[in-house]
Amino acid sequence: MKPHRVLTLVCAFGISAVLAARAGSPAQGSAASAFDWPQWQGPDRSGVSKETGLLQQWPAAGPPVAWSITGLGAGYGSLAVKGDHIYLQALSRAGSTVSSLNRADGRVEWTKAVGRGGSNDRGPGPRGTPTVDGDRLYVLTENGDLACLTAASGAPIWQRNILSDFGGRQIPWLISESPLVDGGNVIVTPGGPRAGMVALDKMTGKTVWQSEQLSDEAGYASPIAADVQGVRVIMTLTADAGVGVRASDGRLMWRHTAVANGTANVATPVFADNKVFYTSNYGTGAALLALTAQGGQVKAEQVYFTNQMQNHHGGVVLVNGYLYGFHQSILTCLEFATGRMMWRDRSVGKGTVLYADNHLYLFSEDNVAGLAEATPTAYKEKGRFRTVDQGFPSWAHPVVSGGRLYIRDQGTVAAYNIRAR
Repeated sequence: MKPHRVLTLVCAFGISAVLAARAGSPAQGSAASAFDWPQWQGPDRSGVSKETGLLQQWPAAGPPVAWSITGLGAGYGSLAVKGDHIYLQALSRAGSTVSSLNRADGRVEWTKAVGRGGSNDRGPGPRGTPTVDGDRLYVLTENGDLACLTAASGAPIWQRNILSDFGGRQIPWLISESPLVDGGNVIVTPGGPRAGMVALDKMTGKTVWQSEQLSDEAGYASPIAADVQGVRVIMTLTADAGVGVRASDGRLMWRHTAVANGTANVATPVFADNKVFYTSNYGTGAALLALTAQGGQVKAEQVYFTNQMQNHHGGVVLVNGYLYGFHQSILTCLEFATGRMMWRDRSVGKGTVLYADNHLYLFSEDNVAGLAEATPTAYKEKGRFRTVDQGFPSWAHPVVSGGRLYIRDQGTVAAYNIRAR
């Protein structure tokens, strides 16, 4: 990851909440759970929300603020939203922590230390997003501490360090993965010898399998799971390749090196129609692989390779057969099946993207939030506004849940009312 600017290490300590208009608060209980965002990239890790009834055009100053909170601590991780609670990781005096916020007003309910904190030239703090599964919370810190906690109180259930336990090595800009819960297992990528990926029992933390044919160092991506013609597979982007392993035993199914660069592989893969799309930046590009299962094995064959989508950290979403994501610093639309470029626009500048209710929600690393229509015909912007610069690139991915847009930037979180009146 090539530095864009010299950054001063800053840790935000103490909690101070600033509450604004309470109108439009999400419904409580089961109603609040209808559009939860319980993990990285949402319910199915696609960055796509099924929520509707949202604003189709933003006011000139942006959507109204429901509440905001500051002083949560440094970090680049996104938010997990489940029921009446929001979970996020941060760096504080206590180390690498995870906190629960009240969804209605942002009030901090509890904070628990999980392990020692970390920092480097790209800034301090955790990079991952908590995963909520039932009444449990799974957290992976920047130094490899993987913890299972009770979601209600943060009480510890079990904990391991995936680097020391599996011989992995810390990567240059710190572990950035968000753990995946798949069935009874928690999936993470220690990047150790014969343990590039591992599955742990989600109830006890005991090792279920490790991918002995995979010894790639970890990348900065988070894995996804999917069924390919009856075979369950786990897919991710390591430091060296786009890979897939069999979910039942960790056996390596494919390893595609053309999509990986030698600096930082960050974007979560996109899966649809028995195909997987990988992309990375630094002069590399993207590939679509067709997956075929036979006899419990899955084979991958490249459909196309394109240098028209070199995505750094903001991810790519698939909507109605078209991919939307930033090619370096330019928002780009590609046809999923062919890789054909439909349009490009500078938009808000290099950043993140998610989808909800016919629109792309954009957030640049220079603190500009944008709304654009998700259409392959042309770029059609429907509003933008600027947030306060926190001194670091704004890399945390926003979340849409329960009629609100949540934006986390270092120690701040703001909730915007985006439900149509």
